[in-house]
Amino acid sequence: MDFKTSNEETKTGIYLMQEGNEEPFNIRLHLAKDILTIQEQDVICVSGEPFYSSERTVTIRRQTIGGFGLSIKGGAEHKIPVVISKISKEQKAELSGLLFIGDGILQINGINVRSYRHEEVVQVLRNAGEEVTLNVSFLKKTPAFLKLPLCEDCTCIPSDQSSGTSSPLCDSGLHLNYHPNNTDTLSCSSWPTSPGLRWEKRWVDLRLIPLLHSHLSQYMPGSDACRKNAFQVIAVDGVCSGVIQFPISEDCLDWLQAIAGNISGLTKHNVKKINRNFPVNQQIIYMGWVDEKEQDSVQDRMYSPKFLALRGSSLFKFSAPPVTTWDWTRAEKSFTVYEIMCKILKDNDLLDKRKHCFSVQTETGEDLFFSVELERELLTWEKAFQMATFLEVERIQCKTYACIMESHLMGLTVDFSMGFVCFDAASKAVLWKYKFSQLKGSSDDGKSKIKFLFQNQDSKSIEAKELEFSNLFAVLHCIHAFFAAKVACLDPMFVESQGTATTTGFPSLSTISSNSQTPKLKYAT
Repeated sequence: MDFKTSNEETKTGIYLMQEGNEEPFNIRLHLAKDILTIQEQDVICVSGEPFYSSERTVTIRRQTIGGFGLSIKGGAEHKIPVVISKISKEQKAELSGLLFIGDGILQINGINVRSYRHEEVVQVLRNAGEEVTLNVSFLKKTPAFLKLPLCEDCTCIPSDQSSGTSSPLCDSGLHLNYHPNNTDTLSCSSWPTSPGLRWEKRWVDLRLIPLLHSHLSQYMPGSDACRKNAFQVIAVDGVCSGVIQFPISEDCLDWLQAIAGNISGLTKHNVKKINRNFPVNQQIIYMGWVDEKEQDSVQDRMYSPKFLALRGSSLFKFSAPPVTTWDWTRAEKSFTVYEIMCKILKDNDLLDKRKHCFSVQTETGEDLFFSVELERELLTWEKAFQMATFLEVERIQCKTYACIMESHLMGLTVDFSMGFVCFDAASKAVLWKYKFSQLKGSSDDGKSKIKFLFQNQDSKSIEAKELEFSNLFAVLHCIHAFFAAKVACLDPMFVESQGTATTTGFPSLSTISSNSQTPKLKYAT
């Protein structure tokens, strides 16, 4: 069941949760803008100051018609005490505030039945006599397979079960009038007694998960095995929600998207606040959790959670979100955004069962693979990489790399305005230059050499230029970044969308570019 309010950031519903190897049990979820509340049912005393008690003692008597008016499920064969699963209409008024559906029976007339099997408890109750004193405790984590109702509006219909055996998964009605010689003198009232205390079953907070920098996961820890209609939420301090289970995939996706949306909204708001303390060339573009595929992965640990941040000229990789300025200096790794290549993996490029993945090829040619939970997260990261690269290219305007051409030390400058400029490293004399539009093709040997094919503007002939670099992949990615930025500048839709980027959490181009300092190139001609 799911109840939506007028606030799109708020949701409430009753589902299942599993912790470790325990059986799933009922919980209530409440999603607010900045926190996920997980509640469990419990019984509290409402006589005077509310308090919790692990055990209660209730004395009841058999009715002339209907006996005890209780039904039970469970037993030691399921590693739980026998549980009250229904209360008859006749008993409901008398037992209101004393016994509850979900109460585990711990003792019967002083007999400890915690470790009794279902049928054994049935026999003890049948032979218990006219008056029965029950020691009970509400089982907050009653296994969901018992299918207990979540409210008290479920009553049992008395039926004679004085013969035959009972099932621990079916209701065993305990309405028998066991003492036929005394039935004429039994009162129609069950006479429940408890020492002046009244109780109520309520939803109480089990766990509070702050959503800022929380991490969602549909997958089994470290693997590519996706849970069926289930996920967990891990807070930044490591507190885990447990595995939240849903009856259908639509419910699961709906909650996953809602929680992810709130996390994303909080992240963007936090980024705006942090950026006030950073200069314009060190602004955070985007940051969030991903799962990184281990390079030397073993079967039980294929993925590890990482926190990525695109800030200024760099992509940072952390094991936990950076909180202080000092944290930014302690990243596991950092990469220059225009010297790496981000690629969204299509279905036929996926490495395993994980669906929403992207790769980052570093300046050394190493491929890093990351996974996110939702397709819209994947699109957000793609847009963030494009934005970060564009802003940095626009800021630096040019980048020069040392190279060798025909055994001579040269320099190749990729210039946002001029294109490609090759010059002698010693004299700074320009040997050749071409516009971006004149590059008609290129190839590389995957190690150090790049062959450029430029078209001569006058003769229209193709002129080949072969250069050798010590950092081949950094150069290739840089050229790609400058080309992409050049194309983006000519795309009115891109420029327009970036002009309103502040509404989506990204810093705007106008803010960055108006404060950037463009380096000047000096060549000898």
